Parts: sequence; C-alpha cells; structure tokens
Amino acid sequence: MAKKGAVLQRDKTTYAIVPHLPAGIVAPEFLRKLADVSEKYAVAALKVTSAARIALVGVKEEDIDKIWEELGVQPGAAVGLCVRSVKVCPGTTFCSLAKQDSLSLGLELDKLYHGYDLPNKFKMGVSGCINQCAENCIKELGFIGMSDGWTITVGGQGGAKPRLAQKLIQGLSSEEALEVAEKIIKFYESSKTRKRLGHFIDEIGFGAFAKAVLE
Repeated sequence: MAKKGAVLQRDKTTYAIVPHLPAGIVAPEFLRKLADVSEKYAVAALKVTSAARIALVGVKEEDIDKIWEELGVQPGAAVGLCVRSVKVCPGTTFCSLAKQDSLSLGLELDKLYHGYDLPNKFKMGVSGCINQCAENCIKELGFIGMSDGWTITVGGQGGAKPRLAQKLIQGLSSEEALEVAEKIIKFYESSKTRKRLGHFIDEIGFGAFAKAVLE
C-alpha cells in the first residue's frame, strides 16, 4: 500500500517523494537537510522538477515515513485531482523585467489552494511580466504582471490534449486577482464536470464561463 506523498516508480518497488517548496523558494539549511537525508537513506537521485520542486527518487518503501519525519515538511501536491504546486517566477523581488510582485501573489495562492480538491488536476502559474516564465499559457489559471496590474488567463493545459489559455480580465490589483481566483475555483468546484478546466470552458462556452466568474 502506497504511503503518503509517495509515487510508485517504474521499477515497481521504489518510490519518489516530493517535498512541498512554496513558490519554489528553498533555504540553504533545507538543501543541506535534503542532501543529508538522501545520503542517509541511499536515495537514488534528486530531481529538480518542472514544477520547481525537488523530488527524491528511488526511495525504499520502508524509509518513506522516516524520511518525511526527518525532513519535517509536507508533501507537494504532485499527483491527484487537486491544485498542484503553484509555479512562480522571481517577480519584482529579483527580476529587472518584472512589472508585478509575483512571489507575494504566488505564495498567497499557494497558502490558500495548494492541495485543494477539484474535479480534475489544476495548475497555476504566476509571472511578473509578459515573458511568462511560469508557463501561464498552459496553466488552468495564470497571472501575468503588466504595468496596469495583473492579467488573468484561464483554461490552459499541456498533456495529450493541449490547450492554450485565454485572457479573462486585466488591470487587477493583487487583492482583486485573488478575488477572481476564488470565484473561478469555486465555480469549477461546484460544476458536475470531470474535465480539466479548459475543456470544461469549451463545453459551456467562454462567454458563459466569463459571465459566471466575473459578475
């Protein structure tokens, strides 16, 4: 039986575990702890993921609980029908190109929604400028920092049936962006669909979706 936060690997005997790193920010002390724990339990590899997490790959089943206890953090939402870890660019905190503070908004979204159960998997990206380093165009919910505030995009996804996100609204403050995010998530949560957000939007029509979450 699989233990918490563990994903069975190709060899059918070992697991990968993925500690949660909000907004992809990690302290040197935790990196040292990751290295020490990985060596102690002979973890096969450490893999930086596309969602800005660090996966411990090749973990023995009997070591999973002990590793989580020693790391002292929660698992990242890497699988399941829920809000996955929010992907966030450096924003105005570090990047000269950024127009908005993506780290602050991304951390708040992560605090509110990471692991939140929804009809299907749900990914978010927060980018401080139009370059969209958080890959907003293939995220269910994207926030793009512009000179006049946040632009929100919806319905993007990768995978076997990729779909580009559509612009929903622009010129929002961070507080307004969070309000719209809540409306989108609550509307999607209350739907009877099992589809990912983009294909749900296609089913009901973009106009109907926009009216439901903006009015």
